[in-house]
Amino acid sequence: MVSATDRLEEIKADIRNAETACGRGEGAVTLIAVSKTFDAEAILPVLEAGQRVFGENRVQEAMGKWPGLRAEYDGVELHLIGPLQSNKAKEAVATFDVIHTIDRPKIARALKAEMDRQGRQLPCFIQVNTGEEPQKAGIAPKEVDAFVKDCRDEIGLDIVGLMCIPPVDEAPGEHFALLEKIAGRNGLSQLSMGMSSDYRVAIGFGATCVRVGSAIFGSR
Repeated sequence: MVSATDRLEEIKADIRNAETACGRGEGAVTLIAVSKTFDAEAILPVLEAGQRVFGENRVQEAMGKWPGLRAEYDGVELHLIGPLQSNKAKEAVATFDVIHTIDRPKIARALKAEMDRQGRQLPCFIQVNTGEEPQKAGIAPKEVDAFVKDCRDEIGLDIVGLMCIPPVDEAPGEHFALLEKIAGRNGLSQLSMGMSSDYRVAIGFGATCVRVGSAIFGSR
């Protein structure tokens, strides 16, 4: 049986190959191992193998398993990649190191207020709903430029990049290309895009973070 550590090494090699294929230097892409729904026991082998960057969808779930793991393993970097409610801003700022899912002023202001209170200024991504799907979180593409400006200049967040989740029934490349274009005109250098099924495509469009879960940990 193929283990999570075996799959992790395969993914890392795959990322290096994709970087080379599109003329990017090794290490240009950060692998975020998405550990949502997996317990500490499932995560331990991946930590033992040296992976230190992880993604979680829910604040409460992360709070339940990561303090203990962080006590055992140095250098863990935890990314919030799921939707955030403003009433969880305090816990999110205390628990995570990077936020990927800012998509409205209320969340942006709540996070900034908590960062100031806690003395932690976290790098943030704005989530873009590239497919403009009504059931999906994220800001509409046409609203991103103004929202980036407001988050930076008025609210004072450290906006480092953009994040997207393409529609499942559409070719992801066009959505990655759109995100890359929007980021470029806003001077944003980081792109959080690409998951287990399409991270290779995302790397070709400039992804700097890929969020890979089931391809490492197995099906949920």
